[in-house]
Amino acid sequence: MNREILEEFRNRDIVRGLAELINRLAERHDRPMTFMEVCGTHTMAIYQFGIRSILPPGVRLISGPGCPVCVTPIGYVDKAVAYARLPDTIIATFGDMLRVPGSSSSLMEERARGADVRVVYSPLDAVSLADRNPGKRVIFLGVGFETTAPTIAGTILTAQAKGLTNLLVLASHKTIPVPMRILSSDPDLGIDGYLCPAHVSAIIGGDAYRFLAEEDGIPCVVTGFEPADILQGVAMLIRQIVERRTEVEIQYRRFVTREGNSRAKELISRVFIPCDSVWRGLGAIPDSGLSIREEFSRFDAEKSLPVVVEESREPTGCLCGEVLKGKISPSECPLFGTACTPEDPVGACMVSSEGSCAAAYKYGQ
Repeated sequence: MNREILEEFRNRDIVRGLAELINRLAERHDRPMTFMEVCGTHTMAIYQFGIRSILPPGVRLISGPGCPVCVTPIGYVDKAVAYARLPDTIIATFGDMLRVPGSSSSLMEERARGADVRVVYSPLDAVSLADRNPGKRVIFLGVGFETTAPTIAGTILTAQAKGLTNLLVLASHKTIPVPMRILSSDPDLGIDGYLCPAHVSAIIGGDAYRFLAEEDGIPCVVTGFEPADILQGVAMLIRQIVERRTEVEIQYRRFVTREGNSRAKELISRVFIPCDSVWRGLGAIPDSGLSIREEFSRFDAEKSLPVVVEESREPTGCLCGEVLKGKISPSECPLFGTACTPEDPVGACMVSSEGSCAAAYKYGQ
């Protein structure tokens, strides 16, 4: 986004006007409303720009499981650590995974002990590593939502085309829509509408949430990341409620369409297949993950390279799971800001740049 457009979406007068519109719309409804965002970038922006502070008392924003690193279960981290301890092995990972605590160690600790753990900025960097190190196995940590799945699918296809036999992927891909249904059915949360994730929606399209609106009666708005985007998304949700509509609307029309990115979706379906997946805080959710298809199983670390993994143990006192479900705010965790800080994190929500706890710590409540 160029600077001129960015300034427009952060313009004080526009933001003030949207805040006034939200107030007027909220006055037309006779009870409080709770909306959840399920995107780590939304969460960070809401804290950064103080969005909650300019909403009326009857409009509440809560953060859901929108951070892929945060929802990755501790057992996956333990398995990555176990792989890092193998000889002649290079672990390739995005930076956020380095400091996520496992049951007894982290990838950063293993690297300090001599493990070959490297931060990459693209999955294709793992292909280059495998190409340059034919005598070692390279294991890429495939963590992410539908946003990163196409690039990792492309990485596997590239490795296949190159005839590489030393590249493996430890897949932990998750898909967003099904967990949204589970959360919206929780009476304790009382979710009245969703600010749908923008990056994910650019891949899967706005129509991926139609079942939430049409079958479950939950209004949805796909929203951008700037203050005006988020506030307009909130206003659109309130307007749906006031007008007794339940639809999927796209506020972020400059990047998101109803059908999504057909080429990216083709890549995902070619390499991956839906599977049950374990989410930190939410447990096992049917058809909420992506596993590598059998025809590409030689690139699947779990199938090609069994490893002994320690019994997983959640950190004592950490309420990351409750934060991810929107049950509590980060500051309600007894470890927040004391035993758990970005410099010495206990839970994944404090590690990732998209985590709710990291956002709350950085920008305050």
